[in-house]
Amino acid sequence: MTPHALRRLAPALATATALVLTATACGSSSGAASGAPSAKGGAVVTSFYPIQFATQQITGGTLPVSVLTKPGAEPHDLELAPQDIASMTSARLVVYADGFQPAVDEAMAEVDPASVLDVADAAQLTLTATEEGHEGESAEEHDAHDHGGNDPHFWLDPQRYAAVAKAIGTRLATDDPANAAAYQKNTAAFVAKLTTLDGELKTGLASCRSKVLVTSHAAFGYLAQRYGLEQHGITGISPEAEPSAAGLKQISDLVRSKGVGTIYQETLVEPHFAQTVAGTTGAKVATLDPLEGITGESAGKDYFEVMRSNLTALQKGLDCS
Repeated sequence: MTPHALRRLAPALATATALVLTATACGSSSGAASGAPSAKGGAVVTSFYPIQFATQQITGGTLPVSVLTKPGAEPHDLELAPQDIASMTSARLVVYADGFQPAVDEAMAEVDPASVLDVADAAQLTLTATEEGHEGESAEEHDAHDHGGNDPHFWLDPQRYAAVAKAIGTRLATDDPANAAAYQKNTAAFVAKLTTLDGELKTGLASCRSKVLVTSHAAFGYLAQRYGLEQHGITGISPEAEPSAAGLKQISDLVRSKGVGTIYQETLVEPHFAQTVAGTTGAKVATLDPLEGITGESAGKDYFEVMRSNLTALQKGLDCS
């Protein structure tokens, strides 16, 4: 862990340690029940909504499942409270995707590796993170952006999401063999629903007048790759990054040259830049949800409803028959 990371986490870790020690002391009268939770006790802690949703579908209520990123919060910017770190260190299992949330990545140094499942490998993160919209910026501005790593938004491709679900199901069945059959059954049912969704997206996006997808930030790379679209983010992987003036001009020129009729803004990202590009090109603005969290603004109550709403928005904006 870097010195900067240690400085960021030190106060929270100190408080978290105190919380864990207090909990241990309170339970000391129960003999064998004191100390660390047994392999069959404790909650499953997940890092953000798509992992939480998959885990809940697989556990089917057998185990409590919590999430570190609260509804309406931008997961990229998550800051962990002491209670969050305490819940991670005492959890029977922590499920996350390395490289998506820096605060979670840093806190993993405090968690027993035997109680961690990193789903990044199962997700097959093959796309390089892009930082579009920064052409013409100064060297200092360029250095201020994170240009490395892979695109983490695997869940917007149902096939990659299914691979992650299988990894979660396998791990739960291994850790809790008494309920392995239920986890396996629930995983199969969830994967079947994702396969159905995948078929709907393939059919629904097969015949579109436009294949150019212009979004607020480049979160839809795996979806675009899976269904034959060409993604262009006004900003790159980080939704907080601001495009340069030259970058905005470049994306606006692309919108005009490709005849793009719709610019897609998002639910958790400031719509200013999407509206700016639309205003200078005559394009319309619509919403495409990257499903990093479910809120009252989401077009559905769960992953499947929002993804089908996304499909409808894409079909309309890309003029699909």
